[in-house]
Parts: sequence; C-alpha cells; structure tokens
Amino acid sequence: MTAVVDPDALALRRARRTIASQIAVVITLVVLAAGVIAYFVLVHGQRVEISRQIDHTLAQGLSATPPGCVFLVTPTGHVPAALPFVPPPAGAVGTTELSLGGSTYTVRTVSRNGQLWQVFVDEHYLIADRQQLVVGLVVAELVVLVVSVASGFVLAGRAIRPLGEALRRQRTFVADASHELRAPLTRLHTRAQLLARRARSSPVPSAELDQLAFGTRELGEVVEDLLLATQACNERPSLEPVRLGLLAEQAVEAESVRAGDRRVRISVSRSPDLADVVPGVPAALRRVLSALLDNALGHTPPGGSIEVTLANPDDRHVELRVADTGTGFPQKDAERLFERFSHGSSGEGRRFGLGLALVHEVVTGHGGTIAAAGVPGAGATFTLRFTRAQP
Repeated sequence: MTAVVDPDALALRRARRTIASQIAVVITLVVLAAGVIAYFVLVHGQRVEISRQIDHTLAQGLSATPPGCVFLVTPTGHVPAALPFVPPPAGAVGTTELSLGGSTYTVRTVSRNGQLWQVFVDEHYLIADRQQLVVGLVVAELVVLVVSVASGFVLAGRAIRPLGEALRRQRTFVADASHELRAPLTRLHTRAQLLARRARSSPVPSAELDQLAFGTRELGEVVEDLLLATQACNERPSLEPVRLGLLAEQAVEAESVRAGDRRVRISVSRSPDLADVVPGVPAALRRVLSALLDNALGHTPPGGSIEVTLANPDDRHVELRVADTGTGFPQKDAERLFERFSHGSSGEGRRFGLGLALVHEVVTGHGGTIAAAGVPGAGATFTLRFTRAQP
C-alpha cells in the first residue's frame, strides 16, 4: 500500500531544511572568518614580539633575554652547537627566516663597525602556539557547525510555523466550508424535490416557498460568515440578544421535511415562563442547532424521534437539549466526541466529526458549555448551557 504524501508538509520540510542549511553555512563562515582573523592577529603579534626581542638583545645583550630562545652571535662570541652557523658575506644585513637543525629561526644580521652581528630567535614555541590555535579553531568550527545545524533547524521550524499555521487554516476553512454547506444544501435539495413533486399535481403552498426562501437565506448567511471568519478569525464577534427558543423552532421547522421523509418525529418544547434570551451571534447559534439536528437525523432510524427542549436550570442560565432515540454511542467516547475528523462506527458516520467540533468551538466561543451523553442503541443527548442576557 502506497503512503499518501502531503505536498504541503513535504514543501514545509524542504523549506525547513533549506533555511537550516543556510543558517548553518552563514554561522560557519562567520566563525571561520573570525578564526582566520584571530590567526593573522596572533602571527602579527608574534612578529612584533620577535622584533622587540631582537632589538632588545642587540641593545642590552643576552643577560636580559630568555635563555634558550634568543641567541646573540658576534665575531668574537661563541656560536652555540645548535646553530650550524656560517657567517654571511660582508654587507649581507637584514632579517630572514631560516631552518636550522630542525628548528625555525628568525635571524637578523646587522653591521657594527664593519663587523656582522646576528640575533637568532627560536620560533619553536611560537609555532606550537599557532598550531594549537589552528587545532582549537578546527574543533570550534566543527562544534559550531553541529550547533548551527541544530539551532538552524529549530529556528527554521519557528520561522515556517506561521506558514504551516496558514496552510492548516486553509485546509480547516475548506473542511469547515464543505461541512457547513452540506446541511443547508441537503435541506434545500430535499425541499426542492418535494415541491417539484407537489407542483405536478397541485399548486405549491406559499408556506413551502417561504421555507425554501428561508433555506437559501440561511445558506447565504453560512457563506458570508465563513468568508468573514477568514478575514477576521481572531476578532471577537459583536454579540446581540438572541432568543434561543425562536432559533430552535426555526431549526426544527427547517428540518421537518427531511425528518418527514425519514419518518422521524421531530419536536421542540419549552418549560413554562422560559427566559431564553442569550448574548450571541444569531447565524452562528443557528448553525449550532442545525448541526445538532443534522447529526441526530443521521443517527435516528425510521420510527424514531428527536426532541429539542429548552429550560432554565437556574436564574442565570438557559439550557437547550437535543435528544434522539438513535444509535447512540459509548459514553467512553464522549471525551473525543468533539475532536475534528474523528468518526463513529454507526449511523452515517457523523456522530463523530467536524460538525460537532465546530459546534463545540461556537458554544465555547459564546461562553457556554456543551456535554454529550449516550448509550449504544438507546440514543444520545447533547446539552448546551448559555448565560442568560441581562434584562
């Protein structure tokens, strides 16, 4: 079985690797340039120190110079055994570098009263310092390379995270739009078919045409709300007083034709003296009720029933319940019921899915709560609780 490759995820991984490698190259080159500069600064400093020691030795003699590093050779002096020195011809003055006896020396020859004086500076320890610096720079370069690759990978991940979030939002919008549009389109299609059948034998009642117009208006509200959500997904919507009971009656009426075709009884009831006004967005709450009824219809067999009940559990809240006699679900699944893209194993497979995830988002966005209770084969109940609007 061939695994499906997500092109967006593949492009993000490729971009992350590219950014990480570029960061690593830049950091490595910067450290390399710093190492080269440090090496040349060290060499220049050593040259200056050698010149200072030579000048000091020519002026003061060997008494003030470090033994074993600087040698002063005069025409009447003793030539150390380590220096197989042959005096240069007359007039050969200046500074040069020689390899003598396996060591490197900086030699300066000067003429004093027609005689040649020479100072030898052994560079053994200076060369050792350079080699240690080179080794240290190589090790540092390797460490920096590893660290820069790791940090570059982390930084690249942070850099492309907004892009990944944008792609995720795009996919979420497509999924949300397809789901949100499915229920209104299904209702419109069912009602239009029913009206077409009735129109062949008798005039179409105006109430049926009004319901069809209401459905098209609801579909337009869904499309407009989805587009507004993409433009200002982080802005808090303006709330207004909404009568939940009226929305429930409209939602039940909108699903009555489809419920009749499925031979499912659907009803709405209120408790006496119900106070059902809550602060909210009418279009969003209408979609919540539509999604819950669509979910119940998809899992209620012919002969079953769906009941929407509104009540005031206390003086501060309004409670709305959607109960069906359908296939139900195990109570252990209630925790993951509102996760996106999870699916159930009964009915039309929509007990778990995007619709309930959107319902949860809208309800919590209104400051409310939603809970689910079910028994396999004995139906399910969804309970929504909102804070009442202040008088």
